[in-house]
Amino acid sequence: MSDKDLSWKFAEDFVVESAVIQQARQHSLEQGVEPISPAMGAQIAVLAAASRAKTMIEIGTGLGVSGLWLMSGAPEAILTSIDIELDYQQSARKAFTEAGIPINRTRLITGRARDVLPRMNESSYDIVLVDADPHSVIEYVEHGLRLARAGGTVLVAHALWRGRVADPVQRDDTVSDYRSLLREIGESSAVHSALSPVGDGLLQLTKVGD
Repeated sequence: MSDKDLSWKFAEDFVVESAVIQQARQHSLEQGVEPISPAMGAQIAVLAAASRAKTMIEIGTGLGVSGLWLMSGAPEAILTSIDIELDYQQSARKAFTEAGIPINRTRLITGRARDVLPRMNESSYDIVLVDADPHSVIEYVEHGLRLARAGGTVLVAHALWRGRVADPVQRDDTVSDYRSLLREIGESSAVHSALSPVGDGLLQLTKVGD
């Protein structure tokens, strides 16, 4: 194992997840839903806390792992979460309740993100997390930047897509979409951006003020 791989593994193992998040992670894996890694979860919690987020929205509820991490960083925030799978959201709701999150602090919307997002208020969110269909990542980030307030942050999970984005041999459509996104972001003056290698990549975009 290389030094970089050892450092990556150490960073992942460094994180201690709560029992509720561990259980949600196990349920996700049992359902074949890939949750964000512990280190990525810890990082988004830090970002939510540092921004003192009051309004957050995530594209892709899953079984609640990412939502639990967001709310751990910003327990006073309101989280809106969109997913097409009602069963997943019901599991997420149960996890939120077990974590002691008041029901009025989470709003779960069942539906296709591309249908729901155009109806959401622009410039209204402190944190936007994109963790859904990778084939729509560019579209979702465009919506995320519209929804984020000036100074707000859009987070894109899996931005290095299972280590494949950095491998020039990999050229499938999903990898190409992530590379296109990263290239466009790198050339944009509308955001401050950083790409973290935690998990399989967390892209962080803070919207420049008007």
